[in-house]
Amino acid sequence: MPVTKVLTDGIGEVDLRDLAVYRARGGYRQWERAVRELQPADVLAAAETSGLRGRGGAGFPTGRKWSFLPTDKHVRYLVCNCDEAEPGTFKDHMLLEEAPHLVLEGILLGAYGIACHHAFIYIRGEFKRGYEIFVRALEEARQAGLVGSNVFGSGFDIEVTAHRGAGAYICGEETGLLNSLEGKRGEPRLKPPFPAIEGLYGAPTVVNNVETLAYLVPILEKGANWFASVGTERSKGYKIVSVSGHVQKPGNYEIALGTTVREIIEIAGGLRPGRRLMAVQPGGGSSACIFEEHLDLPYDYESMAKAGSMLGSGAFVVFDDTTDFVAAAYNMVRFFAHESCGQCTPCREGGHWIETVLARLVRGEGIEGDDAMMLRVAGTITGLNLCALGDSIEPFLKSVLVRFPDAFKARIPSAAPASAVAS
Repeated sequence: MPVTKVLTDGIGEVDLRDLAVYRARGGYRQWERAVRELQPADVLAAAETSGLRGRGGAGFPTGRKWSFLPTDKHVRYLVCNCDEAEPGTFKDHMLLEEAPHLVLEGILLGAYGIACHHAFIYIRGEFKRGYEIFVRALEEARQAGLVGSNVFGSGFDIEVTAHRGAGAYICGEETGLLNSLEGKRGEPRLKPPFPAIEGLYGAPTVVNNVETLAYLVPILEKGANWFASVGTERSKGYKIVSVSGHVQKPGNYEIALGTTVREIIEIAGGLRPGRRLMAVQPGGGSSACIFEEHLDLPYDYESMAKAGSMLGSGAFVVFDDTTDFVAAAYNMVRFFAHESCGQCTPCREGGHWIETVLARLVRGEGIEGDDAMMLRVAGTITGLNLCALGDSIEPFLKSVLVRFPDAFKARIPSAAPASAVAS
């Protein structure tokens, strides 16, 4: 199945950072049409009809998320989440740097769709270049009258604020992000209340991912039914997949949801010559691996969940037969243990404990029963935290422990065959 260019159209071919170039290709026409010809309810209806789901990880229907906002409160906020830090994910980073006006137009359309007059974009601290590019694009748009008071003479006022984070993975969680925006420690909040009821500054708030909001532009341009006609029954439209690992052409590829796992690997140039596929992590660092028997599964939310994993943010990591899965598990657990905000005891203590056990396994100093104990402890961490970070420790570790038990037992000297010990 060929790669489709929707959001990625023009990237690498023309300078979409230039306002004149972006507008010459139809940029901001949907923004102008929205404020001049449409009502906010029309934009919300388009989001609902299209079947667009959140492209940041959870996959929640966008239009339904907007509909949770109370109708009796007039002050509300839209926050664009560009704190992309999931291991293996780099699509939002690309959009921010290569197509900042597309990102901004998506934010503006989203804000109009929920009748919001002040939107924010929270940009990961490490994305310094992307932040600077977006701020320049925002200023260009403001000077052109696309942002500010009475845009296009419509009477609609909109302000956009770009906020740069400080490099904490936990701020990708929407309530941790809101706390950080308010100048507080980036810790997840207890829910309920949910952000739609009590979010930024205590007002109703919608938090959407960069890719999610950007898709509003082609949806309004080509029609909600055009987007809904692509993909599967419940996973509609297109998705940018960040393919990395042991493939010949790693990169971002835009595909129709429902493309098979095998086809995605082929799109990225296939495996390296002479190598054999061992596993694929289909949804970023938080997801469990799928294996050779899953190659012909459609890449969509439901199929990945049925296989025991998730589509997540679209980070697609390929592992061949050169992989040291003990080291890979250690690196993954170490990341989540380091990024824990420390608020919840199971995540704070359990993550570091498992990291310590894996570190000694990597050194070949494992203790009999380490493998079984890690499975048991990782399972007890899951479901006991305020956010999903603690739950992210288990999936990859469990999937490779169960699939490749001998790789872990080989790092336990007492579990090695007597001949191996003697030699």
